[in-house]
Amino acid sequence: MANSTASLDLYARVEDMLENEEAIASLYGYYYETLSQCTFDSLLDVGCGSGAYLLELQKHFPSVKAKGIDLSPVMAERARDKGIDAEAVDLCELDGKFDVITAVFDMVNYLPRQALEGFFGCIREHLNDGGCFLFDVNTRYGFENVAVGAYIVEDETRFLAIDSDFEEGRYEAKFDLFEREGECYRRSSQTVEQFYHTPETLVSVSKMQLLAKEPLSLYGFDEADKNFMLFQKTDV
Repeated sequence: MANSTASLDLYARVEDMLENEEAIASLYGYYYETLSQCTFDSLLDVGCGSGAYLLELQKHFPSVKAKGIDLSPVMAERARDKGIDAEAVDLCELDGKFDVITAVFDMVNYLPRQALEGFFGCIREHLNDGGCFLFDVNTRYGFENVAVGAYIVEDETRFLAIDSDFEEGRYEAKFDLFEREGECYRRSSQTVEQFYHTPETLVSVSKMQLLAKEPLSLYGFDEADKNFMLFQKTDV
């Protein structure tokens, strides 16, 4: 994976400062609407974070056996605190197969091009025959017009500055977090990377059947900032 566990755990400390509730609800809703047209008994969410998506999913599909995995132990623990079956483990080291696998909110963009084939190989390995993989990825427009720029947010005990850029298919965001400790602030810094992948590249490396590709605009721009993609594991 592109991020170290350290960077993921830093992100875990600021996750609540970055949430756009309207965009999140819109994206989650698209997943639930798509899943409502599927027949499945088990679901794995890769990169489950603190479990918000799975927690809501259980309300829509209470009979489905759902599990989440995340490379960050902090995130996995937060998900477990919500009553979710969550584990801090790499997908390729996980046991078991599922009817559906999801990777929500640009998780696939954290993978560099050279890691995609191995990742999709592990997806296929953990899908039952006929199973589906649903995920969303940032469009080039999303990277260049939504994600790039400087961003500052603070609360009573924290101050977060993000400076990001996108060049030659690579997005880089530098996080500087200042956390109050008494009269002083402790600084933590980390750089997070994402990578732009065309739908054609994802279809090529997936070795699965593309059932749907839908452009999504979560932030109200004229062009799509994400592509939602649905693949199915087949014998073909």
